[in-house]
Amino acid sequence: MKRVLLGASKLEVSSICLGTMTFGEQNSEAEAHGQLDYALERGINFIDTAEMYPVMPRAATQGSTERFIGSWLKKSGKRGQVVLATKVAGPNPALHWIRGGKNNLDAVNIRAAVDASLQRLQTDYIDLYQIHWPSRNVPVFGATAFDPVKERPDVAIEETLAALAELIDAGKIRNVGVSNESAWGVCEYVKQAEMKGLPRIATIQNLYNLTARGFETSLLDETCMRANVSLLAYSPLSFGQLSGKYLDNPNAHGRLTIFPPNWSPRYLRPPVLQAVKEYVGLARANGMTPAQMALAWCYSRWFVASTIIGATTLAQLKENIDAAQATLSDDVVEAINAIHTRITNPGQ
Repeated sequence: MKRVLLGASKLEVSSICLGTMTFGEQNSEAEAHGQLDYALERGINFIDTAEMYPVMPRAATQGSTERFIGSWLKKSGKRGQVVLATKVAGPNPALHWIRGGKNNLDAVNIRAAVDASLQRLQTDYIDLYQIHWPSRNVPVFGATAFDPVKERPDVAIEETLAALAELIDAGKIRNVGVSNESAWGVCEYVKQAEMKGLPRIATIQNLYNLTARGFETSLLDETCMRANVSLLAYSPLSFGQLSGKYLDNPNAHGRLTIFPPNWSPRYLRPPVLQAVKEYVGLARANGMTPAQMALAWCYSRWFVASTIIGATTLAQLKENIDAAQATLSDDVVEAINAIHTRITNPGQ
């Protein structure tokens, strides 16, 4: 499998990353271990998780994903073969079970989060430590516009980077990245790092799929290219919508039917459903499965360093990995862009 360097770091990762947020909710520990074993067999060396996982977030299951990965690392002895990424949760009162709901991106919270993650992961270092979402007011998780009315006190990026620098010096983390960030945030992280001699972000983990191509604008893809910050694309199948399974069976078992609909409303918007119908039809008309076409799109984009895939079965995982071998013809790409022009970013 193709390997890429992340940003200016020395991290060399597979162009496909195993996302794990189903571990502990939709997948048992044994199933999680099976996915990890299979991913490594297929050449994946990059694993992404977070302290708040699995999803949907619940107090009873929080941290289970990291614990399952930790038990696999201990059992397999393969810590040295993987690049391990996890994330610290930003402020969100709804997640009141994470550090009493007062979690933010200050030194006290970040140190506590790292130590807890290391314990659950049964390792003494994290290769890539990411800010899951910003401390400041910024539209994330389906919000479509910046709203200055929602301004709130926040932890300065310089303070967050200083805390991360201390953890790098302590050997607990090795590289840093951001997630659900804006172009302004990327620029500010880079500026503060360069001005203050603080760690430079290597990656940005943001939403990217056929229904959400906002990253392609100069606000992000040009910013990240010029700043040498690599994109880790998440949700390439729009929570399973782009696999076509919900189009074929609206009651199909999956995240959009077993979780409350208000938890992920962006993927249930009527324009998303219309776009999915057209993308699914295009894939099948060209001899591909819908998931194969949607993933091949992400895998082939010049600005995507690694695509984070998730699965609940080994069959799904195999199809997702195999999609890297698919080549989209010029006609298919043209047709995809035509759909995008008519139904632009409904899942953003």
